[in-house]
Amino acid sequence: MSDTEDGSETEARDYEVVVVGGGPAGVQTALYTTRLGHDTAVVDRGGGRAAMMLDTHNVIGVPEETSGNEFLQTAKEQVRSYGGDVVRDFVTGIERTDDGRFRLVGNDAEFLADRVVLAVGFNDERPDPPVPRTGKGLHYCLHCDAYMFIDRPVYVMGAGEAAAHVAMIMLNFTDDVDLLLRGEDPEWSDETDEQLRAHPIEIVGAEITGMQKSDDGWLEAFEFDDGTIRRYRGGFPMYGSDYNTDLPEQLGCDLNDDGTVAVDEGMETSVDGVYAVGDITPGHNQVPVAMGEGAKAGIDIHYGLRAFPRDLDEIREHGPVGADDVPNVSERIRGAAEAFEEARAPPLDVPDAEPADDD
Repeated sequence: MSDTEDGSETEARDYEVVVVGGGPAGVQTALYTTRLGHDTAVVDRGGGRAAMMLDTHNVIGVPEETSGNEFLQTAKEQVRSYGGDVVRDFVTGIERTDDGRFRLVGNDAEFLADRVVLAVGFNDERPDPPVPRTGKGLHYCLHCDAYMFIDRPVYVMGAGEAAAHVAMIMLNFTDDVDLLLRGEDPEWSDETDEQLRAHPIEIVGAEITGMQKSDDGWLEAFEFDDGTIRRYRGGFPMYGSDYNTDLPEQLGCDLNDDGTVAVDEGMETSVDGVYAVGDITPGHNQVPVAMGEGAKAGIDIHYGLRAFPRDLDEIREHGPVGADDVPNVSERIRGAAEAFEEARAPPLDVPDAEPADDD
């Protein structure tokens, strides 16, 4: 219980699992924990990198023309259909309670959980304007979008190691690659400089002063302060990531040197009962990768929360499992399962057998 501004008390919403973040990793985790019989809530503030996708690439079974918002909305409806909750709120505080559980404080509600999953991701450091709209010439995912630039003029924007290496990688797809420094001095190493200049990449030092777009909003060209105009289909800004580590830090989770949250093979952090999935963890920032991490976390959480098989020491101390002890799912999940045909076999209503004919 906690006090509201008017002095009244509000009851915390109680779950086995609370997932903070409604992107692909968080929703996939919730899908697993819900279908594995655990009361689960996804607390989602809305937005996020996946929600900005105009199209969905590299996800088997999902048509390319599916937007990020459409993809995530379908995923959340799946979670609800299995008995999970999806709550629109922004979690600002989190702590472990005296009984070992977790209390999460949002702008509009509070939540209690046995396990917490942090799927809070990061924010791309955006370049200064003028730049095109995301997905219309400004792209953040090389693995997702390099394909669309085959034999097209492309830029890479930035002055660091990552920008230099991405520019060289793009030569796998096109022979027309510019590296735009935008007036900054290169920050890559001497070895990288030697490697870069051995590739057919033009390094452009001038700053961008304007851009030209087609009628459908796609980038066509950048204008530079040296008076030149360079045509591009699109490109990649490489200015780093701002990881959303406030909640992990409140709980004392270990962080890696790059700012990501350290996790084990089951996606559990250094704090027992706290998991991290998706872009907040090390590795490729891809929808299928995030979904895989969510699946791994969901299974690991299930291993820790499931009641059966009961430990042999506990059986010896308290006796065998009684018929009244099973099954171990809540009424919420039981009610949701009744709506699925797969849960009705064998049929609930079996007609009386016809009497056998006497020969």
